[in-house]
Parts: sequence; C-alpha cells; structure tokens
Amino acid sequence: MTRGLFFSFFVRMTIGLAFLASMALWSPLGGWKSGWVLGLVFILLWAALNAWLLSRSMRRNTVQLSVATAAIGSGPVSVPQLPFSDFDGLAHAITQSGNHVERVLSDAAESRRELEAMIDSMQDAVVAVDPAGRIQWTNQRMQKLIPGNSFSSSVRIGHALVQTIRDPEVLECMRIALEERHLSERRSTSLLPGKIFEVSASPMPGGGAVAVLHDITRIEQVERTQREFVANVSHELRTPLTSITGYVETLLDHEEGLSSMAREFLTTIHKNATRMNRLTEDLLVMARVESSEQELHPAPIRADMLVRDAVQAMSGMVQDEEAVLEIGESTEAEVIADQDSIVQVLSNLIENAIKYGKPKDEERSRVVVSAHLVDDGSRVEFRVRDFGQGIASEHLTRIFERFYRVDKARSRESGGTGLGLAIARHVVQTQGGSIRAESELNAGSTFIFTLPKAPGSAI
Repeated sequence: MTRGLFFSFFVRMTIGLAFLASMALWSPLGGWKSGWVLGLVFILLWAALNAWLLSRSMRRNTVQLSVATAAIGSGPVSVPQLPFSDFDGLAHAITQSGNHVERVLSDAAESRRELEAMIDSMQDAVVAVDPAGRIQWTNQRMQKLIPGNSFSSSVRIGHALVQTIRDPEVLECMRIALEERHLSERRSTSLLPGKIFEVSASPMPGGGAVAVLHDITRIEQVERTQREFVANVSHELRTPLTSITGYVETLLDHEEGLSSMAREFLTTIHKNATRMNRLTEDLLVMARVESSEQELHPAPIRADMLVRDAVQAMSGMVQDEEAVLEIGESTEAEVIADQDSIVQVLSNLIENAIKYGKPKDEERSRVVVSAHLVDDGSRVEFRVRDFGQGIASEHLTRIFERFYRVDKARSRESGGTGLGLAIARHVVQTQGGSIRAESELNAGSTFIFTLPKAPGSAI
C-alpha cells in the first residue's frame, strides 16, 4: 500500500515535471524550444495516464464500499482491505455501523416475535389496521373467532376490515380511532350469534388503529343469574315481610294490655321487618335497573322543575323529621332526562342528607337543593348539600358502591340499605351523566350529578 492517495499522485507528477525540466535543458531534436514542446506533450500524456490510473483505483474502492454499505441490514458487514489507506477509516466505520444495525434489527425481530407470542396467547381477539382500514395483523384468537373455509381464514392481511367484520359496533369503534384519533369503547352483540363482546379500539402512534374484543358472554350470564336470583328472592320475601309489619303494627296500635317487654319486642320486630322490606324493594329496583328492564323516556325538561318536583315529593319526610329543605338558585335550562328516575335520584339524595346531615349540636337538618349550568354550557349540575358532620375523604371514592356504608351502626339504626347511592349512580350514568360527592369533616357534604343540556335550550 502507498502512503496515501494524493501523495502517490504527487510523486508521479513530480517525476513528470523532472523529465520536463531535463527535456528543456537538452533536446536531441534541436534546441531548448523543441525540448519544452516535447516535455509538455509528455507531461500531458503522463498526467492523463496517472489520472486514469487514479480514477480506476478510486472506482474499485468506492464500488467495494458501496457493496458493503448496501449489505447493511442483510447480515454481518465486512469491508475487505482496500488499496488506498485513505479509505481505511471509512471502511472501519461502515463495518461498525453495519454490525450495530444488524444487532439492532436482530433485537427488534426478537422483540417482535416475543410480542406476537404474547398477543397470540391472549384470550382476547386483537386486530390492527392501517390508516386505510386494511388489516395489518391479527392474533390466533381473532383467526379462530372468525373462521373461513377449509382452505384459508376469512381474516386476511391486506384486506379491508369491513370485508371481514360486518358488526356495526366494531366498525364504528375503528372509525372513531382512525378518524378522531381517540379511544373508543362499545358493546357488540351481533358479531357472533349468542356472544357478547366488549370492543375497545385505540389509535396507533404511526397511524392506523388496533382493536381488542373481549368476550363477556359468560360474565353476562353469571350476572344475569345473580340478578334473577336476587329479584326472585326479594319478590318472595316482600309478601311475608309486609304481613309481619302489618300484624305488628296492629298489635302495637290496638293491644293496650301489652307489657313493656312485649311492646319492646314487637317494636324491634317492626323495625327489622320494615328495614328488610325496604331492602327487598331496593334490591328489586337495583336488579331492574342493572338489567335495563327499567323503561326510561329521556326528554327535554327544565332543571328547576326537576328540583321543585323532588322537593315536593319529600315534603312528608321533611315534616316528620322537622328538617329545613331549601331550593337554591336553579337554572331554567332544559336537560335530556327521564323525569321520574331523576326525581327519584334527587329524592334519595335529599333523604340521605336529612338522615345523615344533621349538625352535631343541632336537632334539625338543613338541606339545600340547586341546579347550575356548568361553565362550558354543555351540562347542568345538580347539587344536594347538607351541613352535617361530613364524610371522611377515604370513603368518598367508595360510597357509590353497593352495600357500602360509612357508619354501619348508624345506617342500621336509620334503616339504610347501602343501595340508594349505587342505584342513583347507575341511573345517572345510564342517561349520560356522572355523579360524585364532595365533603369536609364538620362542614357538611355535597352530592353532585350532571346531566347533558338539551340542544337549543335557552340559558
């Protein structure tokens, strides 16, 4: 190897120039002028020859470097020893880069295989589509879910999803994920006969979307069986409980010769029977609500009218408990809601506020009911506020669970079943709203739920 590409060219040109000088000093053809001419011609020929040799050597080197560069990503890269040492650094860099890329690609391929194995092992069906809605890949569960003929699966890579899955809920989820670029969740009952799926579709960072289909058929069957069992048991218990309550009330009201102990026993029986009777009623309502058997008729209705109807419905309890029930500032904006069910929700919240919202050192409960339009004007917020002892923060996230009680002894004494707030949450969510509670110890509690405002409703 030479000491360098340009050093080799410099040496050759120096030899040519030396020959030119010698020809100029002595010319066998007649004088120095002829020597200069011959020398010039020679140096031009010499330069052309060196340039051709140089370009051929560089071409061979660049061809080898190009071949090595093109091989990056298809296997280990090794650049052979080049004639010119000037390219040694570049050749070494290409070799290192090629090997690094090969390692990265190998790791990525291994990660992809692991990911595919994990997805194939899932019990949920998974399908991914490109921005045009064509299937990119699926897992084995999806292939088995929608089988094809004996020769091939009906789920084919590159085919449009709409040609494979006809279910409108799945297609709508994918459309929202592809076009609106946010998570979409729906419930599918027509994808396969007798099957119920939870469908969740989300956009992918590089474009396209992925959908996960979770089979909840068995869960639905179990929950339906539980609801039917609870409803049947509750229905069977209502008749004897009502009879027991009636008989005990008759004895307490008309039997003057009862001893104090007998009256105490009968009072306890009446109290427990009444509580059990209310529990069976709440269980029936819960079963009906959760099974969607409760008929709802959402329609535009003024928010202040809902508040007034609920306050009027609770007038009897207000008198019995000697409570103070006030109507705060309420908007006349209309909401989309089923009037009877929302009045029932407000009544339950007012009843709880009267029972549990009594200030510590006062004998009477004070409750304020109001309805306000939220800042963005899309919803109306209903508030039921008491001024009692409040609820500790650790209970606020759980009070809407079924049978959850903040103070079990107090709830048992007041006849609470632990289902009222759970029913209220389900009714509100079914009508497109949300419900929450805010509270501070010794400063009262506020139960808040929102409902969508009717389009075109005046503010």
